[in-house]
Amino acid sequence: MRTLSLAVGILLISSIGLRLFAQPMNLLIIQTDEHNFRTLGCYRDRLSPDLALVWGPKAIVETPHIDSIARRGLVCTSFYATSPVCTPSRAALVSGRYPQNTDATTNDVPMRDSVVTFAEHLRRAGYSTGFAGKWHLDGPGKPQWEPARKFGFVDNRYMFNRGHWKKLELSANGPRVGAVNARGEPSYDVDAADSKTFTTDWLTDRALEFISANHTGPFCYMLSIPDPHGPNTVRSPYDEMYDPAVFQRPKTFTQSPEETPRYLGGGTAQFSKPGMAKYFGMVKCIDDNVGRLLKRLEELNILDRTMIVFTSDHGDLCGEHHRDNKGNPYEGSARVPMIVAGPTKVAANATLDIAMTGVDFSPTILKLLGQILPEDAEGRDLSEIFKTGQVPENFRDVAFMRKAGRDQGWIAALTDRYKLVLSPEDEPWLFDLTLDPDELLNFYQSPQHRTTVKTLAKAISEYGLKHNDPYVRLPKIAEELTRLQLVD
Repeated sequence: MRTLSLAVGILLISSIGLRLFAQPMNLLIIQTDEHNFRTLGCYRDRLSPDLALVWGPKAIVETPHIDSIARRGLVCTSFYATSPVCTPSRAALVSGRYPQNTDATTNDVPMRDSVVTFAEHLRRAGYSTGFAGKWHLDGPGKPQWEPARKFGFVDNRYMFNRGHWKKLELSANGPRVGAVNARGEPSYDVDAADSKTFTTDWLTDRALEFISANHTGPFCYMLSIPDPHGPNTVRSPYDEMYDPAVFQRPKTFTQSPEETPRYLGGGTAQFSKPGMAKYFGMVKCIDDNVGRLLKRLEELNILDRTMIVFTSDHGDLCGEHHRDNKGNPYEGSARVPMIVAGPTKVAANATLDIAMTGVDFSPTILKLLGQILPEDAEGRDLSEIFKTGQVPENFRDVAFMRKAGRDQGWIAALTDRYKLVLSPEDEPWLFDLTLDPDELLNFYQSPQHRTTVKTLAKAISEYGLKHNDPYVRLPKIAEELTRLQLVD
């Protein structure tokens, strides 16, 4: 009898273990807004000092919590916004489709009703899903809490369509902006926000509530923090944490017209040392709140069965190339953090030096979570590379990026080293990030780059045909693509 009882006990324990092993992994996505990748320690560590410390040798913000995700997972060093402004970039990330095929080609344009996001796929698979923070995919509404179209994010009570509010609060009627102007309208003012009402903290609290309520899993939650996007203001003590005196203008701040593609026009940045100090303060506040999330996952004993993603919708040049903000193919504008950790699912302490954009995220993350690849996905499934941290020898290192807009704009093919940018307003530009990491030279006419130019031009032609991008049909771009493929 004792032998039988022991056998039954072993079977029971084994059954429980198998169920735990078979349980789907949770997904937590932390997305920031207009975030320059150089502010993160795990990216600085992978750059030369000249590229890591563009604002001066003492202009450093420590990000230990975000860096800890990188040590547990992998860092994608050449991950780019599919289109480096908010709406088209976010649409590509959640859908795995290019902007022209989501309708969300530029800011404040609603995403197509028929789009099926990764959250909807996970909802159908039994996940509890939710979203807090800036959405920017439902048109011009501002702030527009809890949009009616959920796109798979069932608990979207704390989703607001757009705006960079600094103070939020709960009222009897639900969430609201906590600062108002003299006319009683929602304001971007910090208005003495504290650790409970400053937007980054407030949204993190909402994420913590969801995780605690759904920790038995599986769950999918997306925390979309609207910082460090301007206005460059932050609550105490982060507002005085960094000394403005240590900041320097980036060396590309004074680049000449000859070093600038005509399709970008003249730069207009007014470099502000106090503004940069506040920008760093926003990043530090974000990192501290990431630490709170990691701590809660540990307390609930679910850190090892939660896939964590840290990313942004686009960058901020912060004075590089005499520009602020985004919208162009320069590194500070278009290259964004992409850090993914998930035990048994993603290689640990790894670096991926291949070109990717937001369209690759949805198919890759769904496959990593054991889901069937969506038939309408236009991005690449890179899950096997994420699992192993190894790139196959025959891997085609090419991704695509386009300017925000419907009818006119530049289009680019990217690799880990090169960017070929075609525009109706200028001759083609080929950037070589190895020979010219500051992106001041055009290698398009360089004889030793001829094969690279032709290869990337052919890739753009194929992409445009396959994914119906109207930019490849613009007369100047179409003419250039034809010429490049005919010339030996």
